[in-house]
Amino acid sequence: MNAIEVRHLCRHFGDFKAVDDLSFEVRRGEIFGFLGANGAGKTTAMRMLTGLLAPTSGEATVAGFDVGTQPERVKARIGYMSQRFSLYEDLTVAENITFYGGVYGLSDNDIHHKKAHLAAQLEDPRHLHALVGSLPLGWKQKLSFETAMLHHPDIVFLDEPTGGVDPITRRRFWKRLFEEAANGTTLFVTTHYMDEAEYCDRIAMMVDGRLAAIGTPAELKRGMRAESMDDVFVKLARGGVHA
Repeated sequence: MNAIEVRHLCRHFGDFKAVDDLSFEVRRGEIFGFLGANGAGKTTAMRMLTGLLAPTSGEATVAGFDVGTQPERVKARIGYMSQRFSLYEDLTVAENITFYGGVYGLSDNDIHHKKAHLAAQLEDPRHLHALVGSLPLGWKQKLSFETAMLHHPDIVFLDEPTGGVDPITRRRFWKRLFEEAANGTTLFVTTHYMDEAEYCDRIAMMVDGRLAAIGTPAELKRGMRAESMDDVFVKLARGGVHA
């Protein structure tokens, strides 16, 4: 069974078709890139797949559950990392882990082990007791991801997770994503960095609410006669022939 299956998914706001007849599959353990310009329909599609927004028509299953009729079951099986930092900056790292561990239904013993694991990830146990607001942006990013992974979700949705961080921090973050994918976690990633698109196993490109192209980075570049994913993006966004 695929991690995500989408069939003719649509979301309309009045006469505006934010997502129009979207169909694709995401395999288990895959790093799946979901790309497009602002207004292409990425965020609306992701909100439907995470159970936050009901489809107008069509269907989709995430971790085996229907997003339209079983949104709470979907939410229990996924992690989500927002492009906006969503943890509590006036709480310490440990207090955030305790809070979100409780939200995810973890036992006190599980939360204790998660804190120990995160302390190792942060490379300095003292930072576990630092206010989140005092941490550098790269550490906040790492903390957001580790929090999304607290309950061992089958699938993690990452909405432009590396926005605003430097290239070295971005590479380190992607190394962590590769580790989780190797362990079988499915990663559904949006990004506006086309060099990061090259790291994905497959990519779906959205244009004006519709799926314009899907395939591996190599397949898309070959199909569009492009030298880079930047070129693919530009050709599709400007109305080039779909791959």
